[in-house]
Amino acid sequence: MAITADGFRSSFRDWCEEATCTPHAVLEAALAHTIDDKVEAAYRRGDLLQKRAALMQECADFCGKTPARVRAVRNAEAETV
Repeated sequence: MAITADGFRSSFRDWCEEATCTPHAVLEAALAHTIDDKVEAAYRRGDLLQKRAALMQECADFCGKTPARVRAVRNAEAETV
């Protein structure tokens, strides 16, 4: 299976939502998404750089962990036939 930029970004976004308490604004900034709301965009002046750096480090730490051992799941349908 090939790794694609969109797939990696999607996996990163899912991981952030499920495994971290990162605020939505930081996630969107980390993915370089623009703010559609013109008023919100006008008032948001910071780049959230320190929070984004902490998120990237947390992601790197997670990716660097030793993989878990996955056990095969028995197929219940196959056993009943």
